[in-house]
Amino acid sequence: MATPMTAPGGSTPALHRGSSPAPRKGQQTRAAIVEAALALAARDGLEGLTIGALAERMKMSKSGVFAHFGSREDLQIAVLKAYERRFVDEVLLPALKEKRGLQRLRAIFDRWIERTAIEAARGCIWISGATEYDDRPGAVRDELVAMVRSWQRELSRAIQQAVETGELPADLDAQELLFQLYGVILVLHHDGRLLGSPDALARARRSFDRLVESWRRAPHPAPIEKRTNVRSKSVSR
Repeated sequence: MATPMTAPGGSTPALHRGSSPAPRKGQQTRAAIVEAALALAARDGLEGLTIGALAERMKMSKSGVFAHFGSREDLQIAVLKAYERRFVDEVLLPALKEKRGLQRLRAIFDRWIERTAIEAARGCIWISGATEYDDRPGAVRDELVAMVRSWQRELSRAIQQAVETGELPADLDAQELLFQLYGVILVLHHDGRLLGSPDALARARRSFDRLVESWRRAPHPAPIEKRTNVRSKSVSR
């Protein structure tokens, strides 16, 4: 996800990795299966995603679905990669067109909260996946962790760029602000999905403004005076 020039998570997209390209019909079928799997995973979670349920939804045989992925784990990872690509396309890439600095950081966050508000109604695969796989080791967890860390690096980069433009203070702790922004997203999803709060999105937007303003107004340490080995002369009386 580091830049639009690289694949999300720093890896080759799942649909284009490995062996030679499949026939066009096979690619279309696989894409349709992944699209259906995205909807099921948003509703039931990645652990609720099964070859059987997907075959029923696609009106295919289990062996037909299995032939495109090989295992349930491969299917889950394909869904994660498809979700990440869509996330990058909808949130990150459009925001990169904005001027570097606070304007770009705000654009990223605005698009992120808009997507989160929509997903509050249908489920966020990253957020639900964090609950499902926080203590479940394996390839799916590793893939999810890599994706989230990649996204956090993008946010850290945008924050640092706002520091470099002088719109945020030079002594700002980028990881602290990242932590705070991520918290806003999690609360937005919680209040929007669980509590059905109608003003969660507006509160999230105001939270961004308050966080930025709080860092701008935060007291900054005074510069340390350069010490010398020369003692000041006492004033004769």
